[in-house]
Amino acid sequence: MPGVLEERAAIENEIAGLTICEQLRRTAADHPDAPAYSDPLDGGWTTLTYAEARRRVLEIAAGYAALGVGPGDAVALMMVNRSEHVLADLGAVHAGAVPCSVYSTFTPEQVAFIADDVAAKVVVLGGPADLARWEPVLSELPRVEKVIVLDGAPAGDRFLSWEDFLALGAERLAADPEAIESRWRAVGPGDVATVLYTSGTTGNPKGVPLTHTNVVYEAAATDKMTKLPTLGTQISYLTYAHIAERVLSLYLPVFKVSHVYFCTDLAHLGGVLAQVKPMMFFGVPRVWEKMAARLQALLATQPQEQQDNVRAAMAAGLAYVEAGQYGATATPEVQAAYDRADAALLSAIRAMIGFDRAEWLATAAAPMPIEVQRFFAGLGMKVVDVYGMTETTGAFTANSPAVYKLGTVGRAEPGVEVRIAEDGEILTRSPLNTSGYLNRPDAGADLFDADGWLRTGDVGSIDEDGFIRIVDRKKELIITAGGENISPANIENALKEHPLVGQALAYGDRRPYPVAILTLDGEIAPGWARAQGIAFADLAELAEHPDVLKAVEAAVEAANAKLARVQQVKRWRLLPVEWTPETEELTPSLKLKRRVIHARYAGMIDAMYD
Repeated sequence: MPGVLEERAAIENEIAGLTICEQLRRTAADHPDAPAYSDPLDGGWTTLTYAEARRRVLEIAAGYAALGVGPGDAVALMMVNRSEHVLADLGAVHAGAVPCSVYSTFTPEQVAFIADDVAAKVVVLGGPADLARWEPVLSELPRVEKVIVLDGAPAGDRFLSWEDFLALGAERLAADPEAIESRWRAVGPGDVATVLYTSGTTGNPKGVPLTHTNVVYEAAATDKMTKLPTLGTQISYLTYAHIAERVLSLYLPVFKVSHVYFCTDLAHLGGVLAQVKPMMFFGVPRVWEKMAARLQALLATQPQEQQDNVRAAMAAGLAYVEAGQYGATATPEVQAAYDRADAALLSAIRAMIGFDRAEWLATAAAPMPIEVQRFFAGLGMKVVDVYGMTETTGAFTANSPAVYKLGTVGRAEPGVEVRIAEDGEILTRSPLNTSGYLNRPDAGADLFDADGWLRTGDVGSIDEDGFIRIVDRKKELIITAGGENISPANIENALKEHPLVGQALAYGDRRPYPVAILTLDGEIAPGWARAQGIAFADLAELAEHPDVLKAVEAAVEAANAKLARVQQVKRWRLLPVEWTPETEELTPSLKLKRRVIHARYAGMIDAMYD
């Protein structure tokens, strides 16, 4: 087996000199008629081939050039996932510029900070909702010369409609194609391909520049780990401001010639899954949690005999997936039981939810509750964890469908070094690492140690087979008054195993015992209540109903039964509201903003210790 440095050298040799621009040229030349991007239209789809998409990218690049965008200038993007987002992004890259997708949940103040920090010259927005985030602060952004709006561009010299922008680009490209040819050919592997801003739990977000080498190496390493099919299908629905979605459905498809279908509204994801039946699918844990909760709620409405049959089939599915873990072998009996269960029920359930063709299913961004992972394993689905961060161009460790251990985030990707520091922090070193933070040399210095190892901020361990387990964020570990180190994420995941519980925050730092603040799941709780014959006007009223409180109390007791005594929740409160990125308790990637919640509910927390 080659060593990690030999693996790295082999990949670097494969990708030497390669940029996203050149890879798109190769893909469009080799597969001109392959479908690239499909947008929803009147119940169907409208599709661009790779040849058509590249031509549009060059026109957009010419349009940026006509607006005065030069090499190194920044273009800020804010819109839902749609082909125009990808094309506007790649067009900026081909013009030698730096695209920067901005979270649509950021406040106008955060938007202004990012636009100023990245020095955006042109902004591309989806429509009125996005414009509403920018209009209050445009007067503070003199460097923004033009705002392009896809739907409903306002009047005024500073604004331009998408149609007029495309017409400008097509005209400029036809008049001088060599100008754009020279632009994209001048882009080098060391040039910045994008700047992404960390969603952040405190303070202003930090800009992370990622080069073409970072991105191309990630695509190559991911391909080697996952062995994804060429010409596969996938769904893009998470924001392109998030590194995982950007790698998986913006960059990787250019290498794998994937057909990307856009889901513009998370509420429609179930229907899109059923239509597209993707070969690969990525979801943050909250997406998988909600999917599992819906399926469990649906199962609960079935006749008892049917419920028993499904549970027996899922037991066979779970045994099969667990037996396939690294170092284990499925016995003929386990294989036979799974084959029978799959033929009788499991394959039909997977087809019903759109996963009958899926070859790679993954999650990241936050700890995946093991019971959710085991639930999908019961359906014969291996939802594997990968691990990374914006600063590492996404995943630097991964499980694969063939090599995995449930409850871990897999092994280091090819050519990636990973080690555990003396204090338990996970460190990594590879061509995936960013060079630092934009305009923040102080923060960049804190990111790396003297030997170039990137500090992840996560505490974890590596087993004898090289599989990595995450304990929690280093700064988020609870140290109780008794000196016990506790992971709040472990407590929270146990609490969220009950479908009624939407979010959970465990607290207990320097306190005698952990307590928890809980919210109801806004989608599952109303259906559960109606099934129980509970009348209610809204979620707030439901959160006060005795039967709901009794069910949540049972959920806390069930969670405590799985936790060590020092981890058990002694008191809890159920809130009458949900937590969302808009209400500021969650980041755009649906992680808890702990300090925000601690401050907002300080009185409630203190009362639980009185």
